[in-house]
Amino acid sequence: MPSQRSKYIYALHYEWLTFLYDPLVRVATKEFTFKKALRLQAEIQPGQKILDLGCGTGTLSLILKETSPQAIIIGCDGDKKILKMAKVKATQAKRELYWHCALAYELPYAEATFNHVFSSFLFHHLTRENKWRTLREIWRVLKPGGGLHLADWGRPSNWLMRLTFLLIQILDGFQTTGDNVRGLLSSYLQEAGFVEIREVRNYNTFVGSLCLYKAHKPAN
Repeated sequence: MPSQRSKYIYALHYEWLTFLYDPLVRVATKEFTFKKALRLQAEIQPGQKILDLGCGTGTLSLILKETSPQAIIIGCDGDKKILKMAKVKATQAKRELYWHCALAYELPYAEATFNHVFSSFLFHHLTRENKWRTLREIWRVLKPGGGLHLADWGRPSNWLMRLTFLLIQILDGFQTTGDNVRGLLSSYLQEAGFVEIREVRNYNTFVGSLCLYKAHKPAN
């Protein structure tokens, strides 16, 4: 596979736009609706370790902690600036979470650490090579039988969704978003070894079709 590694892509492509991330995502993507739905895909038990990979400003991490207060929630992102925003939100909400700065395809965790891995709006920032590397890392850090719960852009459900998604592609790049618009994430999960792969929900948003996926690492 040819190398497709690229420079780090920030939440809104440019670091100086990061402060706009929360209000834009909230309005454009039905953020709380889809992140609460993503949370409901998993049966989280007290004491389990949960990774929010590409956690951004921590909205999903906080939802996970609020609904499963006895679980250990770790938010991981490659952007130190956006993690500072997440920490502030957690402090204001008086929630104890853990935050780590690391790239999705070079995780600092031991094998079989997590019961569930969540990820929202991460994969369309990654080149094809780094999508594969990230899936291998998720597989490595998940416990056997563990769940992967993924939200990201998918194949447009109609021509209007395809047209609006051009805004995302212009902002984040056609190279990294191309596999999403072709609906390839499910096949990537299958090729990476995950089982029970299912597209749970599909939302039409102001900027494209948003898909929620659920998959598992085999128990043995």
